[in-house]
Amino acid sequence: MRAITVLPGVANSARLDDIAEPPLSDGALLVRTRALGICGTDHEILQGLYGSAPVGSERLVLGHESLGIVEEAPAGSGFSVGESVVGIVRRPDPLPCPSCAAGEWDMCRNGGYTERGIKDRHGFGSERFRLEPEFAVAVDSTLGLAGVLMEPASIVAKAWDHVERVGQRSQAWSPGNLLITGAGPIGLLAAVMGQQRGLELHVLDRHTDGPKPALVRDLGGTHHANASSLRDLRFYIVMECTAAPALVMESIARCAPSGIVCLLGVSPSGQKVEFDIGGFNRKLVLGNEVVFGAVNANRSHYRLAAEALARADRTWLDRLITRRVPLSRWREAFTPQRDDIKVVLDFSD
Repeated sequence: MRAITVLPGVANSARLDDIAEPPLSDGALLVRTRALGICGTDHEILQGLYGSAPVGSERLVLGHESLGIVEEAPAGSGFSVGESVVGIVRRPDPLPCPSCAAGEWDMCRNGGYTERGIKDRHGFGSERFRLEPEFAVAVDSTLGLAGVLMEPASIVAKAWDHVERVGQRSQAWSPGNLLITGAGPIGLLAAVMGQQRGLELHVLDRHTDGPKPALVRDLGGTHHANASSLRDLRFYIVMECTAAPALVMESIARCAPSGIVCLLGVSPSGQKVEFDIGGFNRKLVLGNEVVFGAVNANRSHYRLAAEALARADRTWLDRLITRRVPLSRWREAFTPQRDDIKVVLDFSD
């Protein structure tokens, strides 16, 4: 079967390979791949900046944003043939640490976890893959191709879960507005979940035309192409989704007293900017503000993501997928274009 593989640590080593069928040891469910979402982590792996292959393998099968159709499901698995599923990305470390033992492998404390298509475990970028039933999540079939948004939506669902847990430190906490920085897939999914919570929505993104401003407006939100248009606004919740140092600082500056900033982007190391650490400390302490980071997701967050996607407007979700690239032209999916939001590899060819 065909699969996209990469030599971890070696830039431009990706290729379309013919590999063996997935072994039963990977899981009892056999899944035929329908689509694979492409994200920034995949680009970093292709650049040789990240990723590791399983023990005994030289190459890594790429891909962690899955959508597939069950072809084999044993009795008692909880799944049936023909059902749409996605695979949970992370597996707990084998020791396990206290968080992994509690089912919160997204909060692993010792780094012994593995991740499909990223760290020490083959991904979903092959024509078929296997899943353990406990790491498979059913997808509403009416979502169609938009079901591939489940994995990034799970990360955003975790962010909202943690924001709301932190917010509940005050019995009087009642956020009224939300600022999202960045209108990529994570930012827009964060925005739709904010809309579902009835918050006044603002999105800061440099694009002045194309699909992103229109998607924000169709949520009833206000699109801002630059920070100056925010004027003196402060926000109870800020979700920073770009990892750009300047916007990380802008996000903290825009936090209202008792507000919460969630950082969802991963910045490259080595970028240095002038930063007033004293002013930062003073603002957070005197304002009872919180800044935290979030990444990955556990099963509960996939369930929350499934609920959020089910409530979202299907036409709006479909517009997040701006390019569908057939597997035979897979290299095009990894060549960014200006108006890209979510690029998807279509395995149906």
